[in-house]
Amino acid sequence: MTVSLAISPKASAVLLALGMVATVGGALGFEHIGGYIPCALCLVQRDPYYYGIPVALAAALSAFFGGPAWLTRGLLTVAGVMMLVGAGLGVYHAGVEWGFWEGPATCATSAQGVTMNAEDLLADLNDKHGPSCTEASFRFLGLSFAGWNVIASLILAAVAFNGARARKA
Repeated sequence: MTVSLAISPKASAVLLALGMVATVGGALGFEHIGGYIPCALCLVQRDPYYYGIPVALAAALSAFFGGPAWLTRGLLTVAGVMMLVGAGLGVYHAGVEWGFWEGPATCATSAQGVTMNAEDLLADLNDKHGPSCTEASFRFLGLSFAGWNVIASLILAAVAFNGARARKA
């Protein structure tokens, strides 16, 4: 007996778009509601989502409005590759946090707030930097946000590739 987890490109595209929005929305929520200040690598890890959400939405539109199957599958494949890139960025950041390798020189060493004085705002933007990329601001079950991003990205990539290989619209 074999179990098939194949879902249609239409369902994959919708799940992918919703999953990407939820993941990056969660990161933004932790930042704005939870008060976490993202480091430079945290911000870079969001790029595949920012670019991938429109691609996943385009795949959903193609699937729902009868676009050619090759277009829907191609868009899902592109979004899946973007999520693999996101997973790679997460692995890199997690490795920096665990001290397996050094992070980029652009990562600051301490978090500092930005002034509320409008006259000093431009000067502060040049002087203030986010927290160090080497220190995880939060861990859950031993994984930092970067580690959880790896898991989310791999799941979303699997959803995308599953939909891309499906034969039914």
